[in-house]
Amino acid sequence: MIRELQLRVLPQDAVSEQTLKQVVSQETGVSVGEINAVRILKRSIDARQRTIFVNLKVQVFIEEDPTAPAYQSVTYGDVSSGKPVVIVGAGPGGLFAALRAIELGLRPIVVERGKNVRERKKDIARISREHRVNPESNYSFGEGGAGAYSDGKLYTRSKKRGSVEKILNVFCQHGASPSILSDAHPHIGTDKLPRVIENMREQILRSGGEVHFETRMDRLIIRDNEVIGIETQTGETFMGPVILATGHSARDVYSYLYNAQIPMEAKGIAVGVRLEHPQQLIDQIQYHRKEGRGKYLPAAEYSFVSQVQGRGVYSFCMCPGGFVVPAASGPRQIVVNGMSPSNRGSYWSNSGMVVEIRPEDYPELMKGQEMKVPADSPLALMAFQERLEELCWLNGNQRQTAPSQRMDDFIHKRLSADLPVTSYTPGVLSSPLHFWMPEFITHRLREGFRHFGKVSRGFLTNEALMIGVETRTSSPVRILRDKELLQHVTLRGLFPCGEGAGYAGGIVSAAIDGERCAEMVAELLK
Repeated sequence: MIRELQLRVLPQDAVSEQTLKQVVSQETGVSVGEINAVRILKRSIDARQRTIFVNLKVQVFIEEDPTAPAYQSVTYGDVSSGKPVVIVGAGPGGLFAALRAIELGLRPIVVERGKNVRERKKDIARISREHRVNPESNYSFGEGGAGAYSDGKLYTRSKKRGSVEKILNVFCQHGASPSILSDAHPHIGTDKLPRVIENMREQILRSGGEVHFETRMDRLIIRDNEVIGIETQTGETFMGPVILATGHSARDVYSYLYNAQIPMEAKGIAVGVRLEHPQQLIDQIQYHRKEGRGKYLPAAEYSFVSQVQGRGVYSFCMCPGGFVVPAASGPRQIVVNGMSPSNRGSYWSNSGMVVEIRPEDYPELMKGQEMKVPADSPLALMAFQERLEELCWLNGNQRQTAPSQRMDDFIHKRLSADLPVTSYTPGVLSSPLHFWMPEFITHRLREGFRHFGKVSRGFLTNEALMIGVETRTSSPVRILRDKELLQHVTLRGLFPCGEGAGYAGGIVSAAIDGERCAEMVAELLK
């Protein structure tokens, strides 16, 4: 017999299947010996009170063994003779577009400017060790996209665009832990995600698809207002409808589209800093107890949002038990991001702390700076990103050492006399962020921090370190497409996709958008 139960248990009772069998036995009157397995379907932590509970939905197998796997598998056939679809970018949008294309009988040709996920790791290490950024292989470019080495979170607020459950099941099929199906905030971990990505690539190749690394799209091949393929820097051409899933940092692609007069528009972004606390402090605050999380609870997370003078100020991509990483994708840039390994076991927690920026804010943001791009240009906010990243680099001694400031010092506009130990491996140096960052941003951050400190006592502290700058929260442009057909508004056969095109905001939403684009390509090719 199989039963489903809702349980509300103490953390120590949720720690293993054996302890859960004891709880189920007490709840149902069934002896422990008769319970063959307990499978967790949903799990969340309720830390609103001093006594912390874990809410569980479980499947109990009584005198019966689970036969079906914990996840639903997809069958991928041989598409070596199928119609081709060119997919530019091997991030989540591109990879899931490729896998969905195979389901639909199409032959995906994936073209990725960066290296495979393992080789890419060596270039990422050089950023910290040698302060050198390879513009084609870094935290943003390469197999797996920006999420591969910057956390791998799998939760999204997007519910209406497609099946989150389908995406999570595909991840499980390719090696992710089935726990992502039950966790309220699923997370694979930067240490585990590369192998999952490799398994996806191997599946694409087994099914007859192609994957080309170190191959950058330089231009679209357009005939009679229809995109029929791409040209690359290698001299190779690849023919077929094009799913453009280049990610939010492919600025050369945006410039190419603009110069080619392919319609797109400026899109709002969010800009700020990485804020790093000792994880123990966050555990104490969020779990309302001096001992922090103790033995049985995970590293605590937080989420803050406020409004200051008509703009949102909020935490973004919170990484408990994680590290701050250098995420520049070109010369004369400092950009920071965050990641967590699967065990979330580091000394620190970090989160982006960002201010909402709208296209109309560009003139104020650039006050006192040379405006190389007109305010009404679709590339205006991209130009602002570039300028702020360069300012950060200049204030970082023209290396990857990040300008930083203690949180309370920032609030009171003081230069920090010293800095706490940080996870950011290229190193940090004391800098008056309040002085050289735009007042539009710093004023709102100050007020936001004051508010967060009131609602969460202990959060506003000089133990916390602000590390500049966080600019790559999303794409600064939206490549225009038809809402129903997902094709570009003027070019048949071009499918702007994912975060880089302005239609997603993370791994899961990009993956969903990739699947939808593949489905629309299949409709086009019928």
